[in-house]
Order: sequence, then C-alpha cells, then structure tokens
Amino acid sequence: MTATAAPDLAFAVTGAEEERFAALPTLRFRVEITRVGGGSVSSVALTTAIRIDVARRRYPPRSHRALAELFGAPEQWGGSLRPLAWTRATVHVPAFDVRTAVDIPVECSYDTELAVTKYLRAVDDGDVPLDFLFSGTVFHQSEHGGLRACRISWSQDASYALPAALWHGLIDRYHPGSAWLRLGRETYDRLDEYRAGLVLGSPEDAVRALLDRTLHHPGTP
Repeated sequence: MTATAAPDLAFAVTGAEEERFAALPTLRFRVEITRVGGGSVSSVALTTAIRIDVARRRYPPRSHRALAELFGAPEQWGGSLRPLAWTRATVHVPAFDVRTAVDIPVECSYDTELAVTKYLRAVDDGDVPLDFLFSGTVFHQSEHGGLRACRISWSQDASYALPAALWHGLIDRYHPGSAWLRLGRETYDRLDEYRAGLVLGSPEDAVRALLDRTLHHPGTP
C-alpha cells in the first residue's frame, strides 16, 4: 500500500476523568487513534456518538424501582433494555503519522427529566457500559501534493466501562446534596404563592410542607 493511500484508522477509548475547571459538570474521554493502513493523516474532523448499552450489565434489586420508569418491570427487561443515546460531539484531530490521542468532552446535565440522567442516578455502583460510534472526515495528501478527503464509516466503534462513581462524584461536586427539577412558570408561581402564604423561606420549604401534608393527611385536597 502506497504512502498516498487513504488512511485506515482504528479507535480505542482508554480513560475518562473530570474536567476540573469547566463551568458545567463535564467528563473528558481519552480516545486513541491509530493508523493501521494507508498514508499519513493531515487532520480529522471526528464525530463521536456515545450511547449506554444498558443490557451489558446486571442491576441490584435496589435499582429496579428507579429503572422501572425507563424499562418497565424487571421481568420485561429481556426485550425492553434498549441502548440510551447520551450525546454526540465533534472535535478536530491534528496531523499525525502512526498514533495520536484526543479528548472528547461530554457535558453531564442534571436534568432529572432526561432518560440518561435517570439511568445514571439509578446506577450507583459498578460500571456504566458505553459504546462510542465514530464517524467524520479524514484529510490526507494526494500523490500530487493536494489535499484529499475520505469518510470514516459508522462501523468504527469502541466500548468503555465508565465507573458509575465518577459520574456521581462529578455531579456531587457541582450540585452537592441537591437535584434539579424543572417547573412550568404557572406551577412555580402557584408554589411561590403557597410559600408566601405560609411565610416559608424557600421553594424547598414549600415542597416539604406539601409532602408532609400529603403524608400526614392523605386524601386532603
């Protein structure tokens, strides 16, 4: 194979860590790229789709209730455990000859309405089984010195076991002891009116009062 042939690339995910100084909770995944054929690489516009292959691990009984909202009762999981799409990111990879590495940043939302967040909150031990699907464009030199482009097939993929504790630790650092709940404006205004009427200090105090009222006096309007 000549040095001007289109590069053939292989991918591996080798690690993950917190992005320490990001404004939002962010994980950084390290991806190694190896040229296994063809000529040198001028650059790569690399697109990565990340999904959670939820069927690739077992779940303790304490997780079953939280996961039921996503996948139904445990006896249904044989057919209902479908991969969850997490995110998609595009990064620029500079020129390299044989091997290089690049970081894929992934912002971690704490929106509890998102399926991925619900899943990650429910999985508090072991590993989260991830699949990385790679695509994009590889630029390389032609035999006449010009720049040529070729596509990376979506068949290029890699797996990675993300420690669940890493995600939980990251979220706890940004949102210690709290969860994020989105309310419609009308609902929030009603809650705030209830809070003010009882001279409570915060929306959380109002929610606690409503929960206590419901628990102590079930059926009370």
